[in-house]
Amino acid sequence: MDVVKLEQILNDVKNGKLDINDALKVLKNLPFEDMGFAKLDSHRSLRTGYPEVIYCKGKTVEQIVKIVEKQSVHNSIIIATKADNNVSAAMQKIREDVYYNEIAQILVIGARPEKTNNKIILIVSAGTSDIPVAEEAAVTAEALGNTIERLYDVGVAGIHRLLGNMEIINRADVLIVIAGMDGVLPSIVGGLVDKPVIAVPTSVGYGASFQGLAALLTMLNSCSPGVVVVNIDNGFGAGFFASMLINQSTKAN
Repeated sequence: MDVVKLEQILNDVKNGKLDINDALKVLKNLPFEDMGFAKLDSHRSLRTGYPEVIYCKGKTVEQIVKIVEKQSVHNSIIIATKADNNVSAAMQKIREDVYYNEIAQILVIGARPEKTNNKIILIVSAGTSDIPVAEEAAVTAEALGNTIERLYDVGVAGIHRLLGNMEIINRADVLIVIAGMDGVLPSIVGGLVDKPVIAVPTSVGYGASFQGLAALLTMLNSCSPGVVVVNIDNGFGAGFFASMLINQSTKAN
C-alpha cells in the first residue's frame, strides 16, 4: 500500500466516508500478507518510498502471476527482474499496462510515475556485451521516476570513445558505470567527475575473469574516491540506489 492510498483511507475515516471496521479490513494485511509460498511486504513502500520488487528467477510463472495480482491491490507500479518471455506473456494476458525489456529481462507493470526533478542518471557501459545489465539499471531507474541517458560501448580498450563524450558525462548528476573483463572503467570515470559513481561488475569475460569476480575486486579496490560498488550483474541494485540518491538530493533542495 502506497502513502497516497493510506492517506486516502485515513481521510475517508475522518470524514465519515469509510467505516472504521471497513478500514481495518483494508489495513489488516499490513505489514505483510502470507500467501503460503511467499510473504508479500505490502508495507515496504511506506517505509522506503518504493514497493517490493519481484525477483522471478526460481519462481514458477503461476507464483509470479499470483504475486503480481496481490501486489496490484497495493501498488500502482510493479517491477519484476530476471523475467523471461514466458513471464512476460503471462503478464500481458492479465494486464494491458505491461512493459517488457527482453534484453534486460525486466518487467514494469503499471503507470510510470511522473518525473519530479530534472536530474539525470547516466548509464555507462564498457562494452556492448554489458548492455543487458546496463538496461536493467536504466529500466529500474526510469520506473522509479528518473530521467535516464545512455552511453554504451566506451570501454578502456578505446579510451578516446569515453573522452569524446565528456559533455554528456559532465551533465549527469549520478553515473552508473558497468564493466566486465578487467572492470577498470568506473575508476577512470570516477577520476573525471565530481558526481557519485555506482560501479557494476558484470560476468562478461574470459576464464580468469571468474564470472565477474575479477571486475568486482578491481572496483572494490578503486583508487578513485566517490565510487561505490554493487554485486556482480546487479543492474537493478544500481538503478535503485541511484534513484535513492536523486530522491535525497531533491528533498535536500
